[in-house]
This record gives sequence, C-alpha cells and structure tokens, in this order.
Amino acid sequence: MKILSKHQSKIRKNSDLCVVTEYDMDDQELDFAIVTLSGRYPEGRYAINTKCKEIVYIQEGAGKVDVNGEQHSLTAGDLVLIEAGEKFYWEGHMTLFISCHPAFTIDQHQLTD
Repeated sequence: MKILSKHQSKIRKNSDLCVVTEYDMDDQELDFAIVTLSGRYPEGRYAINTKCKEIVYIQEGAGKVDVNGEQHSLTAGDLVLIEAGEKFYWEGHMTLFISCHPAFTIDQHQLTD
C-alpha cells in the first residue's frame, strides 16, 4: 500500500494555461495527476504519448478533447481513454484527474502538428 499526502505532490506547468499536480507513487506501471486547464493544451498543436495510454476523468468544468481530428464535448463526470500514439489536445476550463499506464514520463510525450 502507498499513501501520498498533498505536500508530497509536485507541480509542473505545461504552459500558462495547463498546470499539472503530480503524485509520484514510484510505480512504473501506474501514475496519477490532477490537471487544471484554462484554455488549450497544447497551444496550436497536438500531443502524443508514445508509450502510455491515459484515462481521464473530468472532475469539474467543461470543454472538449480532439483525438485524431475528431472533437468531443466534455462536461463534469465524463471519462476519456486516449490510447498510446493517438494525437490529442484539450480545450476548455476543466479540472482533469489523469492516470497513465505505464506511468507517464516526459520523454515519451511529444508535440506535433
């Protein structure tokens, strides 16, 4: 069992519009983060995770996700699964709960057009 308190979390800014609070469980198979989005991430481009898939729960707010050019409206309570290799961007004012398998690493996260 592992328990992490809030003071053990780390904050990373993907941009001025996208702030990530990461909980490092020291587990290569699974992770957890809370993302606060107030606009579009990534700005003007797409993101791709080359190794991990993300399951994303929209905790609060509303917006959209574009996956491989297909847009979907989102509201609190919705759930999204993004497979490794899919191009995506998020847009809106939302708080997202995200877990990745295998655990997210910045080196496998790429931005593309």
